[in-house]
Amino acid sequence: MKHLGFLSLLMIWVVSQSCLVECKKPVSVNIGVIFTFDSVIGRAARPAMEAAVSDINETPTFLNGTRLNLIMADANCNAFLGTVEAYQVIEQEVVAFIGPQSSSIAHMISSIANGLQVPLVSYAATDPSLSAKQFPFFVRTVQSDSNQMNVMASLVDFYGWKEVIGIYVDDDYGRNGISALNDELDKRMAKAFYKLPLPLNFTQSDIVELLKESKLLGPRVYVVHVNPDPQLRIFSTAKILKMMTSDYVWFATDWLSTTIDSFAPVNRTVLRVLQGVVGLRQHIPESNQKKDFTARWRKMQQKGLLRSELNTYGLCAYDTVWTVAHAIDKYINDGNNFTFSSSGKLNDTKTSEMHLDKLKVFDGGAILLEHIMNTSFSGLTGQVHFGLDRNIITSGYDVINIDKMVVHTVGYWSDIFGFSVSPPETLRGTKKSHSVLDQKLGSVTWPGGKTQRPRGWVIADDERPLRVGVPHRASFVDFVTELNGTHKIAGYCIDVFTEALKFIPYNIPYKFELFGDGRSNPNYNRLVKMIADDVFDAAVGDIAIVKNRTEMVDFSQPYITTGLVIVAPIHNTKSSAWVFLKPFTADMWCMTAGGFCIIAVVIWILEHRVNDAFRGPPRRQLMTMFMFSFSTLFKTNQEVTVSTLGRLVMVVWLFLLMVITSSYTANLTSILTVQQLLSPITGIDSLIANHWPIGYQVGSFAYGYLSETLNIHKSRLVKLHSPEEYETALRLGPDNGGVAAIVDELPYVELFLSKRTDFGIIGQPFTKSGWGFAFQRDSALAVDMSTAILKLSESGKLEEIHARWFCKMGCPGERRGKSEPNQLHLVSFWGLYLLCGAITLAALLIYILRMVHQYARYRRRQMKLGRPSSSVQTTTRFSQVIFNFFDFIDEKEEAIKKMFMQCEINPVPETPTSSTA
Repeated sequence: MKHLGFLSLLMIWVVSQSCLVECKKPVSVNIGVIFTFDSVIGRAARPAMEAAVSDINETPTFLNGTRLNLIMADANCNAFLGTVEAYQVIEQEVVAFIGPQSSSIAHMISSIANGLQVPLVSYAATDPSLSAKQFPFFVRTVQSDSNQMNVMASLVDFYGWKEVIGIYVDDDYGRNGISALNDELDKRMAKAFYKLPLPLNFTQSDIVELLKESKLLGPRVYVVHVNPDPQLRIFSTAKILKMMTSDYVWFATDWLSTTIDSFAPVNRTVLRVLQGVVGLRQHIPESNQKKDFTARWRKMQQKGLLRSELNTYGLCAYDTVWTVAHAIDKYINDGNNFTFSSSGKLNDTKTSEMHLDKLKVFDGGAILLEHIMNTSFSGLTGQVHFGLDRNIITSGYDVINIDKMVVHTVGYWSDIFGFSVSPPETLRGTKKSHSVLDQKLGSVTWPGGKTQRPRGWVIADDERPLRVGVPHRASFVDFVTELNGTHKIAGYCIDVFTEALKFIPYNIPYKFELFGDGRSNPNYNRLVKMIADDVFDAAVGDIAIVKNRTEMVDFSQPYITTGLVIVAPIHNTKSSAWVFLKPFTADMWCMTAGGFCIIAVVIWILEHRVNDAFRGPPRRQLMTMFMFSFSTLFKTNQEVTVSTLGRLVMVVWLFLLMVITSSYTANLTSILTVQQLLSPITGIDSLIANHWPIGYQVGSFAYGYLSETLNIHKSRLVKLHSPEEYETALRLGPDNGGVAAIVDELPYVELFLSKRTDFGIIGQPFTKSGWGFAFQRDSALAVDMSTAILKLSESGKLEEIHARWFCKMGCPGERRGKSEPNQLHLVSFWGLYLLCGAITLAALLIYILRMVHQYARYRRRQMKLGRPSSSVQTTTRFSQVIFNFFDFIDEKEEAIKKMFMQCEINPVPETPTSSTA
């Protein structure tokens, strides 16, 4: 029994000792840290991590006595050296790795961490390609650049810019970050994104060369994504190159805010080169923890323990150490031991140079990684917890703007609320919204000190003027041509273009480049294709806006309306039942009819007292009056004039009628004779139905339209090069080697007709189009040029230019609209009408004066007789005098003479005088 009791006690002791061995907590735990000590991020991260370890080790309730050791290594901003340092750190059996800050080094160390199953927790590697699927042991406590580039693309889209230039450092961090920005801009329908890389260790000469290259591009919106640079070399160089003016927009990712936050207050004067720059900063909510740590940081600065100001990466580094510590505490409390084992694959590698057998796999790496992913605590940067992609759940970004050496926060971004002027944490509990109308930012001061949003692009500058292709025409040179080999381009289209540029509110340097040899008209489809191929930036000329061309380029608003028309000899007019009206114009007919009415009235007045034919009942007198007037036209009047004045008027009137009737007869005969040469072409349908040849201008789209759209056989189409060939072909006609008609665009035809009067347009235009200026796809100048053309039209300047070029001999359209070519105008007879009118008026005045004199004489005789006449009453009322006057002149001349004779035979008796008593 004694032996059994002894054995039992021995077993209990052995078990208890083994349990103590298994459950014994480690005295210390090693954590590897690799970063670049002497860098903007490193100078803030190192003291922050040391402070975090100090706080953890001085907390008695945390880790239960186990101390954390940071084993630091300097990467020296070099991927190779950083990797070597990482190997040396891992040899010391670290349970977790913090860092690196470089994305390039992170790619290499992540592979090592995967092989040795050591969690790698980075507070600064933002490369979005560091994914959990490729590197399952990689955890990020800083926001990925995929989030940042989403914010940057939203910022560009918020201000409405569609063309952007990205400047980046050519490493994993720069390339992958700018690629993420490209993807985000594509989602927002950006038109163009130009990527301009800088060497990893770029110099000022590299920056100068890159910025000069960027000025040759159209956009003036820049996004700079490089490593933190205390010298701000990109912006300093841009200021020297005068690229920090109001024409430019500069955005920067969070490298700039990190750099600025690291500056001591005495060094803030360097911010003057950042005037108007807009950047991003990782949003960190205000908290008491952050305020306390900031105060602590300042005390350390005052003691000379720090060389840098605190930035966001320093805060992230502090929280990263606490994240690993929380996971280690959970790992220890779960009873797990920190054990390492050799890797069979590494032991099989026989090399004399490398001691890979010293590298051991962390047996509890997967468990510690799971604890890290489940960590959740309130740190300096806010709530620290991770998503399924092993990235920290973002708190959003601040939008900052530098103005007058002061950094202003103009807004915030969060995935839930988008842009706002209030911090995201203050908006919790409010309505979630991504509406564009709800997006808000404060006022931004842009480069140049302006608060108005810059245009963000230029079409061209003095170093690279706009390349404008101009057709070198051989015919119809009034539209566009080179002046006698002087390299000066002139013409109607050029005048419209230069005048429209005056309505565009910015300067556009340009140079004309001729297209064609000048001996024949160029192919306009090829000219348009050269714009699409980036040989030209634009084209100015008589370029018709047709479907196949609009598929390649953008056109401005048409500056002239055009369409295909048929031109033929104008004497081939169509007969009409009213052809007898054509010899005179409408005003000529009206004047002639008015003359007949006036003569009728005047002759009646002159003949009424002396001619019995013009007396009688009113109806009879009215009929006689007009019948007499109109019968003079045919010389069939039976009434004759008696009075001298009436005969004088009739002589002049008959002379006028003789001239008018002879001119009418001659013109009507001419019209009726010409109509016998009637052409069967009345429009496009009749032109297609006949088999006569049709002329077209070389280089015009009319050939394709006639042959492909209207299916006219190509053998019928005759190419013509110049207006002279037009005239010759039309005069020869279809039976003598010429053409029956020519189909061309209206402006060409108007120019052709402006110098020729025996050709005209048949029918109406059978296509609707216009001429415009062509630009490359999505060119903003096409929109501004359209607006300028509308303003040019509203001001009347467009019509002035048209009249200056095409109405030197009168506009063809105005001539056709006024009258038929052979009609007689009133202006041809105004002298004869004036003579007839003057004599008629003079005769009428003489007659009236004579009547007034005769009436006055008659009235005096009646007054001497002392008795009123039966036809005249003695009264002083004016109205009665007028009536008596009309009664007097209505009497026949013989009756008036008889009255005067009676007054002479019977003189007035003397009035007896009264006697006095």
